[in-house]
Amino acid sequence: MWLGHRLGRRRAAEAKPPPRRSSLSDHPRYYRDVIESLNEVVFRIDGDGRLCFLNGAWRRVSGYEPASSLGRSLSNFFHADDRERARVQFRAVLDGTASSSNCELRLQTREGEVRWTAAAVHRIAGEGPEEIGIAGTLEDISSRKVAELTLLNLNQELESRVRARTAELEASNRELEAFSSSVSHDLRAPLRAVDGFARILEDELDGRLDDTERSHFARIRNGCARMSELIDALIDLARVTRQPLSKKQVDLSGMATQIIDELRTEEPERAVDVEITEGMVVTADRALAHVLLENLLRNAWKFSSKQARARIAFRPVLDGERRMFCVEDNGAGFDMDYATNLFRPFHRMHSPDEFPGTGIGLATVQRIVQRHEGSIHIESSLGRGTAVCFSLGK
Repeated sequence: MWLGHRLGRRRAAEAKPPPRRSSLSDHPRYYRDVIESLNEVVFRIDGDGRLCFLNGAWRRVSGYEPASSLGRSLSNFFHADDRERARVQFRAVLDGTASSSNCELRLQTREGEVRWTAAAVHRIAGEGPEEIGIAGTLEDISSRKVAELTLLNLNQELESRVRARTAELEASNRELEAFSSSVSHDLRAPLRAVDGFARILEDELDGRLDDTERSHFARIRNGCARMSELIDALIDLARVTRQPLSKKQVDLSGMATQIIDELRTEEPERAVDVEITEGMVVTADRALAHVLLENLLRNAWKFSSKQARARIAFRPVLDGERRMFCVEDNGAGFDMDYATNLFRPFHRMHSPDEFPGTGIGLATVQRIVQRHEGSIHIESSLGRGTAVCFSLGK
């Protein structure tokens, strides 16, 4: 009995239909509430190209009531210059030429204000011809457009300023070139006169000059020679700053070897151990690369001149992922605590009496490195030598 009762209850439970579950499709009002809560305009256009649905966002964006706008062509609400483009876009989707379309259109509001909108539409088709149409959205992108226009205006203003500044720099470069030419001529001529007349006077008084007087004449002529070197150095510094770059493959190893050969010819009595790594090639302006290397190698040659056995090396090194080139010597070196103005023109770490020079070389080297968008740094130790490492390009 008891078992039969249980089986009966079970069959009765199985015979009952399952409880009906709620589905969103059973609640059209739910969908309408969702659509009405959107910030974007949601619309539908029928097969004749007329509005048959608009959500409440239409009122906020356009100023028109949704009910009074139904039955009208959506294209007519756009700016006069955008209406034809809107018609073409919508018609292509409606006819099936395109399945969807996205475009930016200017909406003319009821108050006469122009608002930018992003229109996204796609074709919908039901079982009958009357169900064919377009569904889409309009998003108010006026704020974004204002920001884009502001950015565009700022970019145009910046480009205008850059062009003006470039013109000013070109004019300054022309003036600098003219000044360099003037300096070359106007300063060299008096120097040549001083040096020439000092030589003539010294020759005429040759038999009547004592040692002190001869020393005075020597100081005059040495001063003229030094001034001439300074003029040449300043002109070179100006030239490397404004000279147009002509980049190509440059064999730094071969270039360095040639410069060292020239230095050996100038001072054949010196014994200098030189080590140059083969195969160092870089993309750079050949003329400027030569000026850079000659300055660095001449410095290494000069500042190692007081060593019994001078050593100079030119080799590549890796600084992280960046390839650099280093000129090293075992020369006089200097105290890095006093190296803050190392690349300033005329700044010297040693007196001219100890090591002659113009004080322009490192400033010139730095300008060349900067023009190649490279980097340069120096490490030195007093009495132990110097290493100058540079890169040409990022």
